[in-house]
Amino acid sequence: MAGIYIHIPFCKQACHYCDFHFSTSAKYKDEMVDALVKEVSLQKGYLGNETVETIYFGGGTPSVLSADEIIRIINTITELHTVTADAEITLEANPDDLDRQKINALRHTPVNRFSIGIQSFFDEDLQWMNRVHRAKEAEASIKRAQDAGFENITADLIYGYPLLTDTKWKQNLYKIFELGIPHISAYSMTVEPQTALAAFISKKKQAPMNEGQSANQFNLMLDAMQSNGFEQYEISNFCRPGHYSRHNSNYWRGVKYLGIGPSAHSFNGDNRQWNIANNAKYISSVNLNTIPAEIEILTETNRLNEYIMTALRTIWGLDLDKLNSIAPGASNEVLKAAKPYFEDGSLLQNDHILTLSPKGKLYADIITSNIFF
Repeated sequence: MAGIYIHIPFCKQACHYCDFHFSTSAKYKDEMVDALVKEVSLQKGYLGNETVETIYFGGGTPSVLSADEIIRIINTITELHTVTADAEITLEANPDDLDRQKINALRHTPVNRFSIGIQSFFDEDLQWMNRVHRAKEAEASIKRAQDAGFENITADLIYGYPLLTDTKWKQNLYKIFELGIPHISAYSMTVEPQTALAAFISKKKQAPMNEGQSANQFNLMLDAMQSNGFEQYEISNFCRPGHYSRHNSNYWRGVKYLGIGPSAHSFNGDNRQWNIANNAKYISSVNLNTIPAEIEILTETNRLNEYIMTALRTIWGLDLDKLNSIAPGASNEVLKAAKPYFEDGSLLQNDHILTLSPKGKLYADIITSNIFF
């Protein structure tokens, strides 16, 4: 099984914290859709004969596409790949795009899952982030999608920024619970280089993020999720039973995926490749029948570290037997490097599976990097 990711590099305006590749001008949207369709054809051999079980439209803001454009891209994929009848097909969407007319049009596409960028239900927070939508639109878009028959919905939330008190954070979470959303992705606000937020902080116009606040709100979230029947199956992802994101779960479990579009990444087990993050150069290259990608052949060490990094983030954990299948004896080296984390309770071992404790999840990046090969 495999997945396909489509990067749609357009946004109405730039969120202050975002460092993803996008353009705020949709001037070349038609040419971009043509190029995406063509790249699907150019890349048709990348996954071998793997059956595709997930298609994910990310960005950027994929909901700027029309229903016809989405259908065209999906039809091209189904013509060139074997796609399962129950494939999970996700569209990332901003609340302001999901008016009644757009949702009704999307009902006539194969899209069967929405990932809605809520971020907060407080207007002052949304304005601070430079989001396009407002709180009322966030709630209304969810209700409209549900009324139209879309039940498989995930909402994105952000915590750990100065305006967000613990009380407001709890209210954001409980609003999602109240709306009956089965999946939540929640991320700590991070300051990425070359973003507006980073510039504000460097110029002393904005206070730095507070790690203590972020850790406290992470723990508040864990308690709230558990109390409301949500399972933390990855550090930033929670769902009610049976509502995992199949596409993202495949990333963490090492399943092959093909990335289409500028800045999109691909992985087929033997190599990793990533497309150029420039719309004009991407379109020009594809039109010349050239895939505008850099390729990295994965070494044994690459594959070991990749597995450690992704597996430890999940509820399924790091399988020592799988490590040894990549490199005989690798598990012994990992157990030796991980000893301090067993001793302080950050890492847990159950037979041949290693998982992070709640304490360990706060320091996942540090722990994984310290047990890398």
